[in-house]
Amino acid sequence: MITETDPITKRIMIMSGKGGVGKTTVAVNLALGLVGFGKNVGLLDADITGPNIPKMLNIEDEFPCADEELLVPVRLPLGCDHGLSVMSMAFMVEKDAAVPWHGSLRTEWLRRFIVEMRWETWGPLDYLLVDLPPGTGDETLSIVEFMDVDGVIIVTTPQDVALLDSRKAVTMAKGMGIPIIGVIENMSGFVCPHCGYAIDLFGKGGGKHLCEEMNIPFLGSVPLDSRVASSGDSGIPFVIEIKSTVADSFEAIVEKIVEWGAQDIPD
Repeated sequence: MITETDPITKRIMIMSGKGGVGKTTVAVNLALGLVGFGKNVGLLDADITGPNIPKMLNIEDEFPCADEELLVPVRLPLGCDHGLSVMSMAFMVEKDAAVPWHGSLRTEWLRRFIVEMRWETWGPLDYLLVDLPPGTGDETLSIVEFMDVDGVIIVTTPQDVALLDSRKAVTMAKGMGIPIIGVIENMSGFVCPHCGYAIDLFGKGGGKHLCEEMNIPFLGSVPLDSRVASSGDSGIPFVIEIKSTVADSFEAIVEKIVEWGAQDIPD
C-alpha cells in the first residue's frame, strides 16, 4: 500500500554510548508499547553483525518477501489493525552464522533496509524505531545519511562508565542537529521479589543528573527484574507478558514518546 504522503510519520534512532545497557530490550519493548497505544510501528535492527531482535520476538524463522523489487518487512501477528513490522539481518543469514563484514558492506545493507524497504505495506507507519549498535560509529552516520531522523532516544544505566559514554552519544546527536527526545535509565535499582527490599546495584539517579547537566529531557527509569531477561530469551517481551513495575515504568515512558510525537501533528 503506497500513500501519496510520507509513509512514515516519525523516525527515531535508539542509541547507547556503550554495550551492555539493555538498549535492544528497551527498543523491542518500546515498539510493542507504542503498538499498545494504537500505533503502527516499524522496528529496524541496525546491528548488522549482531542482530538480536528476531530472537526477542520469536520470529527467527521468518523471512522477508519482495514486492516489485522492494523488500517487505516481517509482520508480527498481533491480532489488531495496527501492529509491528520488523527488519533484521538475522532474517537474511543462517542461524548462528557470523557476519564478518567491512564497514562498506554493512553500510550498503543499512541503505537497503531503509531505501529499498516497503515499510508501509500494512499502512503508513506512525513510528519507525531504529535500534543502533552500541557506540557512535559508522552505522549511526549512515542512518542519518539515508533518512531524515526526527529524534533520538539514548539508553543508559546509572553507572558512571555508562554515563560517560552516554554523554558522547548526546554530544554526537546535538552535533548532527538531531532532536533528543530523552534519556531512559535502564537497570535502575532492583527490588527483591521475596522481601521487597530495594538495592541500587548500579548506582542511583545518574540518568536524571545527566539530563539536568546537558539540558535534555529525562524519559524515566526502568528497574531491574529477572523476568525481563527470561522474557527476551523466550521471545515474549515483558510489556505483553509481565504485569510489574517494569511494565508500568515502560508504559509511562511510551506515553511521553507519544506526547512528543503528537506535538507538531495537526489535530
